[in-house]
Amino acid sequence: MLFRRSLRTSAAVVALLLPFATACGGDARAESPTVTLNVGATGWKVEEAVLKYAHLDDTPYRVKWSLFQGGDKQLQAIRAGALDLASSSEIPPVFAAADGHPDFKVVAVQRGATLNQEVVVPKGSEVTDIAGLKGKKVGYVQNTTAHYFLYELLKQAGLKWSDIDAKPLLPNDGLAALNGGGIDAFASYGTSIITAHQQGATTIGSGKDILSGNFLWSARDSVLKSRAQRAAAADLIARITKAYAYVRDGHLDGFARVTADATHQPLAQAKKDLTDAQAQRPTRARTVGDDAVASQQKVADAFTELGALKKHLDVKSFWTTGLDADLEKAL
Repeated sequence: MLFRRSLRTSAAVVALLLPFATACGGDARAESPTVTLNVGATGWKVEEAVLKYAHLDDTPYRVKWSLFQGGDKQLQAIRAGALDLASSSEIPPVFAAADGHPDFKVVAVQRGATLNQEVVVPKGSEVTDIAGLKGKKVGYVQNTTAHYFLYELLKQAGLKWSDIDAKPLLPNDGLAALNGGGIDAFASYGTSIITAHQQGATTIGSGKDILSGNFLWSARDSVLKSRAQRAAAADLIARITKAYAYVRDGHLDGFARVTADATHQPLAQAKKDLTDAQAQRPTRARTVGDDAVASQQKVADAFTELGALKKHLDVKSFWTTGLDADLEKAL
């Protein structure tokens, strides 16, 4: 099995090197790759870490990772030309495209878990459910999953957005405000929720069953115009899928240790979170499909209803199947 896998991997690498060799003037023996991808990450550089852990980080192109507090910041960076490839939930591209002149496209979908997407209250709070937030100061990470699932949870509880005193905050600022008494509850995700629980916070609402589990890869238009960068983007996305398959295939304990070190949580908790996440929805990439576009349209329509978007947005305008062929080959 290992021998056959090695043959397949070698063949895939040879195939992927062709466009990079072309970019180097046809010299496949160039000592250093000339193709570079500037790629965003949120929370901690989990994608970079999982590639290294699975021994898939030796790419035939350069990857420069940059860390952001949210997918919305990644989309801002991609529009400013600072990133080539951004990873986010369904929400940030909606707001990045709201001006009607996006210079990026959603090129792939990464299916993933929707755990650690929660509304939390500090230790000792008298608030026990979402209905109890009426009239309270509630922090949330604007234009992200937290914004969306907080709105949907309020509707489920019979509340309007105007029934709370909503405070847009970055994850770190929200944690500080929660612990300092500046807000009564906080809607956030990822490492900020993990940290909040470590500091005694409790969950009063979850986006687990509200969010689709579609996490989007967005690329600058210039990437799609470059054969070499397009191939590199597809290869990187596919490698992340293969790295998570490696983790699930008997290597979960080791990556749990990597996660625990990065997020400063107990190993047992890191292992449980990782196990639960991969059980709920294994991390893997897929090409663009009508169902994924429709899912994001539902989210965009909710933000129009909320008033966060001033007019209807047709999300199909910033999706493309332009990476599908490369991604299918890489996968």
